[in-house]
Amino acid sequence: MSNSIEGKTAIVTGAANGVGLAIARHFIEQGANVMFADRDEERLHDEVGDAQVEDGARLRYFAGDLRERLTIANLLSATIDAYDRVDILVNASRQIMATDPLDPEDDSVATLLEQNLMTALRLSQAVAKRMIHQAETDGRDEGTVGTIVNISSIAGRRTQPELLAYSISAAALDQATRSMAVSLAPERIRVNGVAVGSVMSANLRSRLGEADGLRQAIIDATPMGRIASPSELAETVQFLASDASAFMIGQVLTVDGGRTLIDPVVEPAH
Repeated sequence: MSNSIEGKTAIVTGAANGVGLAIARHFIEQGANVMFADRDEERLHDEVGDAQVEDGARLRYFAGDLRERLTIANLLSATIDAYDRVDILVNASRQIMATDPLDPEDDSVATLLEQNLMTALRLSQAVAKRMIHQAETDGRDEGTVGTIVNISSIAGRRTQPELLAYSISAAALDQATRSMAVSLAPERIRVNGVAVGSVMSANLRSRLGEADGLRQAIIDATPMGRIASPSELAETVQFLASDASAFMIGQVLTVDGGRTLIDPVVEPAH
């Protein structure tokens, strides 16, 4: 099966920086049409520039808060207006925030479930309906008609009390990936995910600047001994979005340099 996504149309959320931006750029390099979506219009414009206004341009950007249902509808409409269809959705928009597990006034769990789970779920539902409509219009009665890839985190499998909300939202998104994969398989829409370890996103870069020793702690906890660059995830996402993974659904691939393979507790020397 081919790993090609050339000529396909993709929506990538969280595309103003970090992992989402790296995926969107990689898709452009691979010949896809890409709608860069994010709430940060200034940064989107800095990354995409005026290229989106050219006739036949393979990249466009859309700025808006995807927690709003109307914004989701407008994003899909803008993509259809630009490219007539959507074949791939990559839900790469993620927010991380600390949680005080003992503070009943802490709303971080509700905040991150809305941002990291519900936004991806609602957008996936809207895009899936469009993919089904396209298949009916095209008269396609075999083969995959669309793919959805959710970017999650190994935090969903680890226990870090200070990241309670983020861990819960990541675990919930992993379960949504599996559940939607089964639900949409009869419609020939494939849903998979990628659980990432420490990636040099804008958020992590900021945290490294604020927390002494954090960089070395991450490196020490990762068998490969380094932090990943955002671009390293892009080819894994391309694999899941392409026909190379045509018989895969509901899988959440781990890309973490081996971090989830080891017990961080080291026995003292005797």
